[in-house]
Amino acid sequence: MRNNNQQGQQTDTNSPQSYPSMDEILGEFPESLPSNEECLLLGFSPSLLPLNQRWRSNGLSADFLADYLMCFLRAEKDGIEAIAQHPQQAIAKPAEIHSAISYIANELLENAMKFNDYNSSHPISIQLQLYRDKLIFLVTNSIKPHTLEKFKTFIQEILISDPREMLLRRLEKNAQEEHLESSGIGILCIMSDYPAKIGWKFTKIPENSEVINVTTIVQLML
Repeated sequence: MRNNNQQGQQTDTNSPQSYPSMDEILGEFPESLPSNEECLLLGFSPSLLPLNQRWRSNGLSADFLADYLMCFLRAEKDGIEAIAQHPQQAIAKPAEIHSAISYIANELLENAMKFNDYNSSHPISIQLQLYRDKLIFLVTNSIKPHTLEKFKTFIQEILISDPREMLLRRLEKNAQEEHLESSGIGILCIMSDYPAKIGWKFTKIPENSEVINVTTIVQLML
């Protein structure tokens, strides 16, 4: 597991826009993931629907993911019992787990749809991996080149800040400013309200040196 402020590779600062030369990791992003008990992957074509029609489909997709995985959690009788063993570090009730899955999936999908580079044809995807003690969300989208450095700066800020304090500051700023292109409130709510670890991996697409994919990982402890 990498430390919060550790990056995989240095970026090429000689180019007009700084792109990762290889994978670059911020936050808590495991080098590799163990074999999981259950996995579900959904993919979305960026050009299929306009962004203003995506919001409802994001909620439907998030609810479907939650309903699907709860079938396996309920089937694992000792899995639900294990949840109660660490009440201060995990989510204690099945209803709370369902709500958490739906909320986190929806927030990650909304961010991916909102900040996706629609000049790229690469699909947006969300993957959920179920383990006995945690649930892993992996959401991948391409990112607009001109927003890359601003996004990294935001990540660095939240990694060294208290998420709850930063959330309050963002909420106050939102109340004062009517039009904000990016507030980061969804990510901050996930970090503040749930027993979750979060990280990001930036990957340059080999066939197109100007296309960057970002994968956001959220590890929700059960």
